[in-house]
Amino acid sequence: MKKVKDQLKTIAKSLLSLSMKVEKITEKVDALRSVKPAPAAKKSVAKKTAIKKAVAKKAVTKKTPAKKAVAKKAVTKKTSSKKAAKKKTPAKKAAPTKQLTVQDAVFDTIKRTKKGVTVAQLKEKLDLNAKQLSNTLYKLSKKGKIEAKSRGLYFKK
Repeated sequence: MKKVKDQLKTIAKSLLSLSMKVEKITEKVDALRSVKPAPAAKKSVAKKTAIKKAVAKKAVTKKTPAKKAVAKKAVTKKTSSKKAAKKKTPAKKAAPTKQLTVQDAVFDTIKRTKKGVTVAQLKEKLDLNAKQLSNTLYKLSKKGKIEAKSRGLYFKK
C-alpha cells in the first residue's frame, strides 16, 4: 500500500509540473497572438500612404495634359469632334484562358507515357470517378485518338 501512495504522489507532482508548463505555453501563444496584429496594422498604414502617394502622382500627371487638351480644343474645335468619334472605339478584351477539359487531361496523360496507362493510374493522377473516366475513354477511342491494347491499358494512336 505504501508503494501505491508513493507512486500516486509522484504522478501528482508530474501532473502539476505538466500543467504549469502548459500554462506557460498558453501565455506565450497569447503573447504571440497579440504581437502579430500590430505589424499588420503598420503594413496597412504603409499601404494606405503608398496608395495616397500614387493617387497624388496620378493627379499631378493628369492635370498637365488636361490643360494642353483644353488649349488644343479651343484652336481646332470642328476637327476634334470627328476624331473623338473615331477614337472612342471599344477596346478589345483579352481572350479568356481556355480551361482544360476532362478529355484533354486524359489524352495528355496517355500521350505522355510510352508503355500506356491503366485505368487505375488515370484515376489516381486525374482524381476522376469511374463513370467520368469510362465515358472519356470511350469518347477518345471513338474519335480515334487512343486505342486499348488490352483490357484497361490505353495508348495513343
